[in-house]
Amino acid sequence: MKKTIGIILALLFAGLLTLIIGSPIKNDMEAKKVANAIKECALPERTELIDTVSAAGKLVGNGNGMQYFGAILIKSELSLEELKEYYGKLASDEFQNIVEKQETGTIDFIEHEDLSFDADCDYENTYIVYSWGDYSGLASEFDLRGH
Repeated sequence: MKKTIGIILALLFAGLLTLIIGSPIKNDMEAKKVANAIKECALPERTELIDTVSAAGKLVGNGNGMQYFGAILIKSELSLEELKEYYGKLASDEFQNIVEKQETGTIDFIEHEDLSFDADCDYENTYIVYSWGDYSGLASEFDLRGH
């Protein structure tokens, strides 16, 4: 009887440990999917891809909950308005393919994490195209970064 209880407790502990370790990995993969969805869009003319970044966790705002962020850094001869129009047509909702001017490597609106592009460029005519993703699986509940 004691052996059975020991085995059950060991299995419960192993399961909980798997959730705690596996959840951040799963959530990082979900965030990477958000970035890859943008990256897979055909670039507009006279535009080049510079870098890609993604993050999962409580990134902006208050309260608990996982957020999934993906972005690309592009250099373009097109104007901000032209890029917004181009990427806006490819978005399925207001949280996808948002375009803004990017003047440094740091993504300033991400409040709770230091997130930046690794690209070494002059940031002239550079823009960030970013999306917020959604995932409501078990991993989103057990990742401590969301709390």
